Amino acid sequence: ILMILIRYIVLVFLLLFSTNSFGGEKIVFIDINYIFVNSNAGKDLNNEIKLKNEKLNYEIDEFKKNIENQKEKLLSQKNVLSVEEYNNKILIIEENIKEMNIAVNKNKIELNKFKLKVEKTFSQKLNSLIETYSVDKSIDIILNKSNLLMAKKNLDITNDILNLFNKNFDKIDIK
Repeated sequence: ILMILIRYIVLVFLLLFSTNSFGGEKIVFIDINYIFVNSNAGKDLNNEIKLKNEKLNYEIDEFKKNIENQKEKLLSQKNVLSVEEYNNKILIIEENIKEMNIAVNKNKIELNKFKLKVEKTFSQKLNSLIETYSVDKSIDIILNKSNLLMAKKNLDITNDILNLFNKNFDKIDIK
């Protein structure tokens, strides 16, 4: 019992005389996705991604139409062509499909690489700006809003950073 009493006294002593290490720190949060979607540079980059994606989808749709036309044409010639010639034309269509699938996959990989490059470049620019902002405003911790469960709205610095980002980066070139 004496041992339990000593532990209890030590615990109470530690709790009473320890200081709260987070008491003086300034903590805020930011919505990075909002900045990416709503900043001038982010809108421009999102538009570039959208255009590249639309171009890829257009190429795929055009190829599908072309293949369907080739198949219909071949079916209409089935009775006129010899079996060997018909089979050769089928092989040609199948080879075109394989080549297009390779090209589509290559373009999808390039689009994904571009998206990653956009994210990386945008994040680097944003992080350098946030770092400067945090030093200027004496902010100790900046959290991403997507990782928060709940916080006071007055701790949200998203609009401040968005305005600052728009002033510093109207457009970001991706090379």
